[in-house]
This record gives sequence, structure tokens and C-alpha cells, in this order.
Amino acid sequence: MRKNIVERRIMWGDLDSLGIVFYPRYYEWIDASGHLFFEAIGLNLGDLWSKRQILFGLAETSCSYRKPGRYHQKISITTHVDVLTDKTVTLKHLIHELPTGTLLLEGYEKRICLDVSDPDNFRAIDIPDDILAVLKDAMRGS
Repeated sequence: MRKNIVERRIMWGDLDSLGIVFYPRYYEWIDASGHLFFEAIGLNLGDLWSKRQILFGLAETSCSYRKPGRYHQKISITTHVDVLTDKTVTLKHLIHELPTGTLLLEGYEKRICLDVSDPDNFRAIDIPDDILAVLKDAMRGS
């Protein structure tokens, strides 16, 4: 399976009053990592939107918190395709502390393929064949 890895450092502004990562930050990082994953496999979401009026909108998200992230820890966010259906792609995100590799969080994004050519009426569509082929290749690791 094809993976994309993003590394970052936890900064002061990422923390809550207890000194651990404020949970919405994880969702921000996962969303950004999902976009970077699509880009890494050759699917620029901005281009799909502007040129083909296709978006991959969020249908579900979830996170399982294993250990709290703390100030100045270096982390990696690893993203890959976990599940692929006719209309949806589910990305799995694992956040590890570096260099130990300790799992801090496991997150998912289920994204649904949308035709957004009519801004007043988004509708779910089957993932177009060319895009589906790219996602299948990423799932296999090609």
C-alpha cells in the first residue's frame, strides 16, 4: 500500500490548558495530511474541483487517542487508503511520536465523491474510473 508521511513538531499553540494537544488540532493535521496524500498519488483536489467539479467531501471522521501529544514532540502522520468503495474512500492516519514510534492517535476520514457542478445541489456520484484506478493503485502500493 502507498503511504504518505508528514513530519511536524507540536508547538505551544497546539496545546490546551493541560499542556497536551488540543483535540481539534489532530483533525486539522489529519485533514491536511489527507490532502497531501491525494497530491502525492497524483490527485490534486483543487484541480478536480476547478476542472471537473468533483470534490471528496467528508462523510465521517473519527479518532482514537492512545497517548497525549506534548509540547515540542516531533511526530509523523502516516496516511494510506484503508477502504475503497464505488462512492467513498476511507483514509487511515496514524500519528506516531518520533523517534520512539509510540502511537499517539489513529484516525479515519471517510470521503465521498461529489458532483458539485450545481452549488445548490451537491450529489454523491461513483468515483470516476480514472480516479478510481489511481486510488486502487495507491491501495495496492503501485
